[in-house]
Amino acid sequence: MSKSYVAILLVVLVAALLGMAIAQDPGYLLIAWRHFSIETSIWVGVGFLLAFWLLLMLTRTLLRMLTASGRRINPWSRRNLQNRANLLATRGLLEFAEGHWQQSLRLLKRSAPHAELPLINYLAAARAANELEDYPECDALLREAYETTPKADVAIAVTQAQLQIARGQLEQALATLTRLRKEHPKHLYALKLLSQVYVRLEDWHSLLDLLPELRRQKVLREDDQQALERQVHVALLAQAGQRTASLDSDPASLVIAAWERMPKRLREEPELLEAYALQLRTRGRDELAEEVLRNALQQQFNERLVNLYGLLKGKDVARQLATAEQWLTQHPHNASLLLAAGRLAQRNRLWGKARDYLEASFSSRRDIQTCAELVRLQERMGDSGAAERTLRDGFEMIEDQLPTLPLPE
Repeated sequence: MSKSYVAILLVVLVAALLGMAIAQDPGYLLIAWRHFSIETSIWVGVGFLLAFWLLLMLTRTLLRMLTASGRRINPWSRRNLQNRANLLATRGLLEFAEGHWQQSLRLLKRSAPHAELPLINYLAAARAANELEDYPECDALLREAYETTPKADVAIAVTQAQLQIARGQLEQALATLTRLRKEHPKHLYALKLLSQVYVRLEDWHSLLDLLPELRRQKVLREDDQQALERQVHVALLAQAGQRTASLDSDPASLVIAAWERMPKRLREEPELLEAYALQLRTRGRDELAEEVLRNALQQQFNERLVNLYGLLKGKDVARQLATAEQWLTQHPHNASLLLAAGRLAQRNRLWGKARDYLEASFSSRRDIQTCAELVRLQERMGDSGAAERTLRDGFEMIEDQLPTLPLPE
């Protein structure tokens, strides 16, 4: 027997029992209030109450249906306003992605008050206004963003700093990022932006103080971190070289002090060794520069350092030449080292040896500087023919770089 049949039988049985109960004892119900009274059987009263309850439920359901349909139909309902705002925001973001700044700004501003996430609208609209160079509008939109979502102060401050950097307002960006760092010292992107601002402001001392935090928080990739550290210390060496020491002190004392403050691992970097030696040479400290480069090149060969080594006049120029010739046993065909050896031989007045080294360097690599050194030496040695040939070779070397122009036939 199916469940439906069982249910029908149960309903019939309950109805029969209820009918028997009503027939045996209908009961009596009296409701009296002042001069008004109702008399009926208790079962009829229960039926009226049940009908009244059903009527209330039906009325409530109808009201809910009418209210819901009104929200769908009413164009000014909150739900419809939000839906339309979300559609406009989507269109505005698409226009933004396509670079249509004016349309994007108009759509995002229009949708922001009723959008589900107004912060996104205001931030994107601010960026669009910035692209249009409407900076007052951009700042006003950022204020709107903060008023609607004050808890998003970090996102708003980061956006503001980015836009200030983009428009070249570096001092304002520095103030924004300094405040943000004070309130959120471990915000990694704020630290990265701050380092970029210091670089553009050439505030190397402030950036030097920031470097340990950048490394500790791993804000930059290791290669970028090392490159930034080198850039900072090269700039600090240059700054020290530009400052004037007191009259009674070593003119290179500030450069030496900047070098000694540098981490030891950086003092082994060829780029920094070159910068240090150049600053020492500028300040008349060739002897110290020669010693620094000699020690560095004995540890690791580097062409740029070798080229600079040949320009320096050390304490003992004969020993300096001997050192270069010792390196030649390991790098016999290196053009930079041969050029340096030729210059050092000239400094020792060994004209024949200097010429041999310079000719070997020019044969190994056609370089305009080597050509000039060799031509000058050949001319002074009275070999004008060789000087002309070398000069012609040097001209052919750069002739291909000249523009194509008509020439006399």
